[in-house]
Amino acid sequence: MSIVEIKVPDIGDFDEVTVIELMVKVGDTVKADQSLITVESDKASMEIPSSHAGVVKGFQIALGDKVKQGSVVLMLEVEGAAASAVVAAPAPQAAAPAVQAPVAATAPAALAASAGPVEVRVPDIGDFKDVAVIEIMVKPGDNIRIEQSLITVESDKAAMEIPSSAAGVLKELKIKVGDKVNIGDLLAILDGVAPAGAVAASAVVVATASMASPVLAVASAPAVAAPAAAVVAAHNPGALTVGLPHASPSVRKFARELGVPLNEVKGSGLKGRITDSDVQSFTRSVMSGAVQTLAAAAQAKPAAAGGNDGAGLGLIPWPKVDFTKFGPIERKEMSRIKKISGANLLRNAIMIPAVTNHDDCDITDLEAFRVSTNKENEKSGVKVTMLAFLIKACVAALKKFPEFNSSLDGDALIYKQYFHIGFAADTPNGLMVPVIKDADKKGIMQISLEMGELAKKARDGKLSPAEMSGASFTISSLGGIGGRYFTPIINAPEVAILGVCKSTIQPIWDGKAFQPRLMLPLSLTWDHRVIDGAAAARFNVYLGQILGDFRRALL
Repeated sequence: MSIVEIKVPDIGDFDEVTVIELMVKVGDTVKADQSLITVESDKASMEIPSSHAGVVKGFQIALGDKVKQGSVVLMLEVEGAAASAVVAAPAPQAAAPAVQAPVAATAPAALAASAGPVEVRVPDIGDFKDVAVIEIMVKPGDNIRIEQSLITVESDKAAMEIPSSAAGVLKELKIKVGDKVNIGDLLAILDGVAPAGAVAASAVVVATASMASPVLAVASAPAVAAPAAAVVAAHNPGALTVGLPHASPSVRKFARELGVPLNEVKGSGLKGRITDSDVQSFTRSVMSGAVQTLAAAAQAKPAAAGGNDGAGLGLIPWPKVDFTKFGPIERKEMSRIKKISGANLLRNAIMIPAVTNHDDCDITDLEAFRVSTNKENEKSGVKVTMLAFLIKACVAALKKFPEFNSSLDGDALIYKQYFHIGFAADTPNGLMVPVIKDADKKGIMQISLEMGELAKKARDGKLSPAEMSGASFTISSLGGIGGRYFTPIINAPEVAILGVCKSTIQPIWDGKAFQPRLMLPLSLTWDHRVIDGAAAARFNVYLGQILGDFRRALL
């Protein structure tokens, strides 16, 4: 018997990779070619196999360590003959032949060409027809990379970006906003196509290699894989996933960009690892309506339970009227966002015993400070709005009155130790609520910057589910539109929401005379199951005091 060092073999053009999994333990008997550890770069995950059989005597690395070619992984006790055989064995070929798995993606024939006009068409993105083009992301003359998003399409279920299957200069677009497209429709003509090798590098491949070569478990995949590579991921909205989903950082980033909840995707990779293809297949299934995400299913339940006719609540049916009898009409379908938010609003308005307090606060000095701050920071490009100050003021109030930062869980209250503030954003497609995460840890300038970015995403229809989730308190501001007071609907599972309207100059008695002061109307709606009237009144008064003298927010 002898002790042999098992080292990281040639793993390609990687300097250092991270150890993310130990697949054996001390004392285990391993076979030649058996996987020992899993390493991960920003592009792929790989399993490192043993070069020969033996018993694991000790590890030389730990989870999270960085390793490279030649790094010692573990010590293995092997038979003497086996050890000498390994030492005497010739070095592996630099390019060991790989066997392509049945699901390997084949590169489109068009990509093999080195130059010339190439047609880019709509790939296989699911079983649906006539999806609308809602955004063109490139223009003629642009240099296009492989996998670069060209357009955004939308079905009645979801929106998805369509990437380019080739690289080159965009010569001509064959579609425009509003067009309906299907699989195979011509999108664009490119000049100067990338060589086939560029595609081969990003195909989904599972390969076997020589004894000293790692097994490639998950490779970087194109944004939309070829049909041969598509694997429909199983989906069970009712199932809960324990721990983090098994996926590489690159797959996590890809899922975040598409707004895909990874904990709802079943991985087809080794040991259930989620691949790019799984994310793509899940997206196709959602777009075609074959599956629903947990969020969408939860939003759909109130409407599905009783429809919109009141029957589920034991009410008389909604009146059915032929409006054409009374005059000309035009019928327009509600946007997808309004359909989804409508179901939530109906549930929240009916199920929450909500009460609203109205008050005014003096923001004369704060508004003067805001204006001067914007003048001093004109070159920064960041415009501070009153809403940014409101967010910070609400954080201070939530810290003083923690029940407003809670949620009901049966007969218990969940008190949140984080301060994520949602703000209602008016968009052409309907109301959306982006969330400023950890607002207590951010300054006014940073909050203003994030608000501007999130509001733009909302208007452009680019907000991901992650950017609209996790709020512990929401502010609905009508800003400069007008109005005095209103009763905002609580955004469950939150227990309160603040509504603000346009500030106006009013004569305020200071004990000696009336003074012109800028007054901001506040409308605080609260869940009476959690909060009582006295607490709500104190919250509003305290909030007004902070906005009247922002130094209080530092106390």
